[in-house]
Amino acid sequence: MRPVQRAPCGLWLGLALCLGAASGGLALQATGPALTLYAPQPAINATVAQDVLLSVAYSCPGVPTIEWTHTSTWGARRVAAWQPGAGTNVSRSHQGRVCTFDNGSLQLLHVGVRDTGYYVVMVSERLGGSRLTTITLHVSGESRARGGGGGARGGRRPGSVASPTPEVLYEDLHFVAVFLALLATVAALLVSLLWVCDRCTHRLQRSGCKLAGGATEELELQELQC
Repeated sequence: MRPVQRAPCGLWLGLALCLGAASGGLALQATGPALTLYAPQPAINATVAQDVLLSVAYSCPGVPTIEWTHTSTWGARRVAAWQPGAGTNVSRSHQGRVCTFDNGSLQLLHVGVRDTGYYVVMVSERLGGSRLTTITLHVSGESRARGGGGGARGGRRPGSVASPTPEVLYEDLHFVAVFLALLATVAALLVSLLWVCDRCTHRLQRSGCKLAGGATEELELQELQC
């Protein structure tokens, strides 16, 4: 019988190193870069008629899907959704009022009081999962001069006073209409209450007259009998 020839130790060591390097490379490719999302300004204050930029930044190994949602006292609704380099799906309520960017940022044009609320952006990717963050926007009803802060378009010169916007006038008229409707309802209730009291008073008076008439008739009968 021939003796079994053993491979040199150096050969086995080389194979082990090669396999280790290969497995390490596969593990490195499997982990890859993670999906991250960051909002540098999580709270923004603005005034009516300003242009506000909701700025975010993300890193993603593939092509993500970006979606913005607005939540306020008037409810929750989707603002826009898109993929970098592709078309943007803007909701009907924000048509012509938003601009989108490939880095995930969203710009609101000519904001109003109803734009106040929480803006949630979600960045999702098929292999990297999804991340979300929230930006709080507060829009005050005072119409001031538009400066550079949150706006992207040209504004008025510093020191100039902006004229009241139709949305501010609409909010004021809506409040006045609700107040007048409330006053009319209270007046109608008072009139109804007075009418009921008047009817009750008349019935009581009629009942009293009938009782008095009956008593008078009894007295007359008693006198006749006597």
